Amino acid sequence: QVQLVESGGGLVQAGGSLRLSCAASARTSSTYVMGWFRQRPGKEREFVAAISWNGANTYYADSMKGRFTISRDNAKIAVSLQMNSLKPEDTAVYLCAAELAPATVPVMTRPQYWGQGTPVTVSS
Repeated sequence: QVQLVESGGGLVQAGGSLRLSCAASARTSSTYVMGWFRQRPGKEREFVAAISWNGANTYYADSMKGRFTISRDNAKIAVSLQMNSLKPEDTAVYLCAAELAPATVPVMTRPQYWGQGTPVTVSS
């Protein structure tokens, strides 16, 4: 069982930046793709970004490309999301996720593990 704990959400003005972090509660010998989803008010959960276990491959939703950067630290089994040029429409609860996958795969299809989420509010 892997528990994920997010941190770093908050309130920021449009154009500003935030860095979200997610740490796993326990070490594991399995390999996981890790990533972020978000749930905006009144919208379905949507994919944001993912990174392969070895950190070499990333995958972003089109609307996040160029603004968001995902990275990971396998020594801590942690993943971060640097969000720049934030817009009011980025306001959402951001959830960390993990899915068993080969070490080079950056794609998430059905995460087995989810964090509780951290809220991000971008004011105009």
